[in-house]
Amino acid sequence: MRKIEKQVADAYFRVRYRLIILYFIIWFAVSFGVVMFAEHLTHFTVNGMPFHYFMGAQGAIVVFIVLLFVNAIVSDRIDKQYGIDETANERISTGKTLDH
Repeated sequence: MRKIEKQVADAYFRVRYRLIILYFIIWFAVSFGVVMFAEHLTHFTVNGMPFHYFMGAQGAIVVFIVLLFVNAIVSDRIDKQYGIDETANERISTGKTLDH
């Protein structure tokens, strides 16, 4: 397996760490933030339901699933940016050698 320089690895993990923190902030706002401000959000409706009820019943799950897809797409782009090749790693794990 190809080794990555320490500076590149540190930069890679710094970017990944920031994204994870961002995802947790979004998750917290959607899951708990809506509940904390439920009284103020009763005036807004989504599909005929109060906004806080909709987010508790369906919205938080939809946002979580969207975050999963966004994370997968962004992670692939970051991996390519830092030279981490998933297909090369799969070839190594199956016992095949790289042609470099």
